[in-house]
Amino acid sequence: MKDTYDVVVVGAGNAALCAALAARERGASVLALEKAPEHFRGGNTYFTGGAIRCAYNGLEDIRELVPGVSDEEAAAIDVGSYPEARYYDDLMRVTEGMSDPAMAQTLVSRSLSTLLWLRDLGVRFTPLYGRQSFKVGGKHRFWGGLAVEAVGGGKGLSDQLFKAAIDRGVSIRYATKAMRLLMDRRGRVSGVVAQSPEGLEEVNSKAVALACGGFEANAEMRARYLGPGWELAKVRGVPYNTGDGIRMALEVGAQSHGHWSGCHAVAWDLNAPPTGDRNLTDLYQKHSYPLGIIVNVKGRRFVDEGADLRNYTYAKYGREILGQPRRVAFQIFDRKVEGLLRDEYRIPQCTTARANDVRSLATALDIDPDGLADTIRRFNDAVQDGEFNPAVLDGKGTVGIEPPKSNWALPIDEPPYLGYAVTCGITFTFGGLRIDQNAQVIGDEGSPIPGLYAAGELVGGLFYHNYPGGAGLMAGSVFGRIAGQNAAAGPG
Repeated sequence: MKDTYDVVVVGAGNAALCAALAARERGASVLALEKAPEHFRGGNTYFTGGAIRCAYNGLEDIRELVPGVSDEEAAAIDVGSYPEARYYDDLMRVTEGMSDPAMAQTLVSRSLSTLLWLRDLGVRFTPLYGRQSFKVGGKHRFWGGLAVEAVGGGKGLSDQLFKAAIDRGVSIRYATKAMRLLMDRRGRVSGVVAQSPEGLEEVNSKAVALACGGFEANAEMRARYLGPGWELAKVRGVPYNTGDGIRMALEVGAQSHGHWSGCHAVAWDLNAPPTGDRNLTDLYQKHSYPLGIIVNVKGRRFVDEGADLRNYTYAKYGREILGQPRRVAFQIFDRKVEGLLRDEYRIPQCTTARANDVRSLATALDIDPDGLADTIRRFNDAVQDGEFNPAVLDGKGTVGIEPPKSNWALPIDEPPYLGYAVTCGITFTFGGLRIDQNAQVIGDEGSPIPGLYAAGELVGGLFYHNYPGGAGLMAGSVFGRIAGQNAAAGPG
């Protein structure tokens, strides 16, 4: 078996396969090491919804990316525009101004061209109707800067990337874990030590690209860096993202960077399994909370469900749920909005209850009945007049209660009432390695480590506190492509 390659890529998710494809495009021989067995391949990418955030100037950009949009379909949709300046501003706004400006600009400016590159490699995209548009005034109006997803969602994106990589000659070894980096006497990374069912093996290369995820599946690291209680969170994706790439890089002097106590964490079904389900993938998430209210076991609200478009709040509300009694919360709706709930609310695996009165709903979900009844009464009294429009920040809010609901505030007063029990599901961690504009890993002294590149969720510096929905996959694609191109270029 060949044990020398131009580029070794550690990982096999979106960022890793983009790195592998870009390196192969430059003529390099490429090996991707996938820690998971073949039937569990794909990393966290497989468990995403496949929505991907790119800058675009209008419908023509979307039609270039999705050539199958007919004239009739185009006339029935309103995608608006999402220029680079707005993308950049959104990223800075939700990260409280802390996102690395150079990384943020690279992500934004290369987003559309990177998706067009993926399109040319055979990855297909489609308008994101089901989760990112509402029919208003006879048109599907897309909102929140997200207009497209990969065909087949995260599973579809993973499968298409694997096909593209294999068709182009990328070698993939499954059930093979990178253990440590090799370095030559000049201090250049020269390969990896890998462990497979056959044992340990040295794989030599001219460059290594690390793209094997953060430490979200490592309970000890979660508790150490994110804080007490995080070891109890459910993991939305694969059990294999245990911080290996970060650890290996730090061992050879890489510089840590970013928000090590921050992560992407969402509302996740209370009775979901400890790690991701390959069949349901992202359907345990519950993201229609802006249409209702969220309460804890005492029946008390604790966040502003309408603070912003869902894309800009969902990744931080998982942390808020983790801090509630028993690490549980409940999303409450009534009949008025039931038809607007996302498809994930209709799977049989939901932890849910339905009742014709509030107290019966509370009892069924193990919420304090007096607390929930009082909260809903006060909430309904606080709702202000205005026009409800779920496709925009409609300003229809509350007055006189804390926390307020800033948008989409409708009285909860039409039975049947619906409730969904959720907990915290962690997606990925924000802390990781520092890279430069070439996706080369920076050492403790501030200089690049020769032969070492990184992309994806193990890179720090882009997301702090929160993130705009769909930016994670986009960052993996953009920086994965850059890492692969530069890794294939040779010494640097």
